[in-house]
Amino acid sequence: MQRMQQIDIILPCYNPLQNWETRILAATSDFQALNPNIQLHVILVNDGSTKGILPEQLALLEQKLPQFSYINYEKNKGKGHALRKGVQHSTSEICIYTDIDFPYTTTSISAILNQLLIPSTQVAVGTRDETYYEHVPKVRIRISKIFRFFIGKFFFLKVTDTQCGLKGFRSKGKALFLQTTTDRYLFDLEFIQLVSKKLPKAIVAVPVVLKPNVEFSAMNFPVLAREGLSFVQIFFKNLFRGK
Repeated sequence: MQRMQQIDIILPCYNPLQNWETRILAATSDFQALNPNIQLHVILVNDGSTKGILPEQLALLEQKLPQFSYINYEKNKGKGHALRKGVQHSTSEICIYTDIDFPYTTTSISAILNQLLIPSTQVAVGTRDETYYEHVPKVRIRISKIFRFFIGKFFFLKVTDTQCGLKGFRSKGKALFLQTTTDRYLFDLEFIQLVSKKLPKAIVAVPVVLKPNVEFSAMNFPVLAREGLSFVQIFFKNLFRGK
């Protein structure tokens, strides 16, 4: 009999859309059905939400999911901070993170898992091809392509699509993720540049596919300005961080 593989899946959460709990149940059920030899532990991190999370929703998840943990704090600190909290709580050899609405297909999440089941892989990074942009608002397309241009220009990374919201890692990748300090949007960039420097042979890009009709959050000027500053900070941190 094949040994059951324990998997932690971490979901950061901030003011989620309606019916988020049923989306989690549906997505994890599909993932479990596609991967019957795993034991799935869902870790939900509430990043200071002011609405959208009710006790009865959490009770439903506790009732329906075999393994469920809930981490909560009052002040919103950003997705990077929330994920580090979740990773600190993780005890499994393999850890995967994505968004609470599960924007990527079940087969995409399974592809990340299958890559991580190869012992030589420490970090599996979802990457998006041109078909991804068929489902994305035009403003997002421009921002994403400009950002990827600057990544290629200023960082020497094995994977240039750093901002895909689906990634996973094993123990060494986990240790590096916990070394990141960026709290908001560009935490992924800091993580990938750190892995590219410390574990260049153990990071693998995995093509993933976006589900149709995914809702995207707004990217206004204050957000872009803040993340531009984060980009500069990560760039200089990359220059001076030792091998």
